[in-house]
Amino acid sequence: MLRLRDFLSRRGDSLQLEALTGELGLDRQLPEAEVAGPGLALAGYTGRFAPNRLHVFGETEITYLQSLPAEHRRAALEKFFEFELPCIFVTKGQDVPAEMLELARLRGVPVMRSKLKTAEFYRRVKPIVEEAFAPRTTLHGSLADVYGVGLLFVGRSGIGKSECVLDLVERGHRLVADDVVQVVRRGNGILIGRGHELAAHHMEIRGIGLIDIPALFGVRAVRQQKRIEVVVELDDWETAKDADRTGLAREETTILDVVVPRVVVPLNPGKNITVVSEVVAMMHLLRYSGVDVAAAFNARLIKRMKEQRGVREYLQEDYE
Repeated sequence: MLRLRDFLSRRGDSLQLEALTGELGLDRQLPEAEVAGPGLALAGYTGRFAPNRLHVFGETEITYLQSLPAEHRRAALEKFFEFELPCIFVTKGQDVPAEMLELARLRGVPVMRSKLKTAEFYRRVKPIVEEAFAPRTTLHGSLADVYGVGLLFVGRSGIGKSECVLDLVERGHRLVADDVVQVVRRGNGILIGRGHELAAHHMEIRGIGLIDIPALFGVRAVRQQKRIEVVVELDDWETAKDADRTGLAREETTILDVVVPRVVVPLNPGKNITVVSEVVAMMHLLRYSGVDVAAAFNARLIKRMKEQRGVREYLQEDYE
C-alpha cells in the first residue's frame, strides 16, 4: 500500500491541490487504486458503497449537500463518515460544508480541494493513481532501444550484457538502463522499463569503470524509459542447451504475470552479438507486422515434400 503523502508527492502539483485539513491524515495508507464519487452513499444507500476508494466530490455532490436542511446534511455526512475513508477530494474550488470539515477532522480523514473541473481532475488523477499502484519489480540486466524495440539483456554477471549494449549505442541505438532495470506493469500486458534515478544512464564496463553515456555519445544515445518487448538471454556456449536453429520453437518468459518472447543466444569467442541483437529486433518487427519467416519457410518445405511424394507415387504406379 501507498501513503497519501507519497502519492501526492508524485504529481500532486498537476492536480492543483489545497489541503483543507492541513497535515491531518497524510500518512494514511491508500488501499485501492480506484477513484470515484460517493454516489448514492450521501443519500443513505450504502449497499454497494466501496469506502476504500479515493472519493471525489464534484459540483453535483456539493450542490446536493448544500440543498439539504442543516440537520439532514449533518445526518447524511455522519453516516458517510462512519466508514474508513482514505481521502476526500473536492473539485472546482467549491466551498466545503462546515459539517464536512468538522467530521473529517474528527475521523482523521484528509480533505483536499482542487481548482480543476471534475472531468479534468478525473483525467489527471487516474494516470497518477495507476502509476502509483502499478505492479513493479527490479531486474538485473540491461535495457536498450534497438530499432524501436525494447530488448532486455539478461544473463549471469560478467557475461557481457553491458558491453553488448555499449556496442549497440555506438552503432546508433539507445540505452535505457544498465545493471538495474526497474519494471512497471501498465494495464494488462505492457511492461515499462527504466533505470534507477541515481544511475542516470551510467554504465559499468569491466576494466574501464563507470562511463557517462550522454557525455560520450550525446543525449540522443539515451532514453528515459522503454517498453520491454523481447528478453535476450546471453548464455555460455558450453552450458547452453540446444539452441533453436529454425525459429519455429518460440520460447517465452514471464515478468509481472506478463508473457514476453525470450531468445537464448549462446556465446562463443568471436561471435558478433551486436549484429545478432539487431536481427532479433528486426525479426520481432517482422512478426509484429505479420511476417513469420520460419513458419513461411516451413510451409514451403512441407509443400515441396508433398509435391515430391506425389511424383514418386505416380512413377511407382506407372506399369507401361
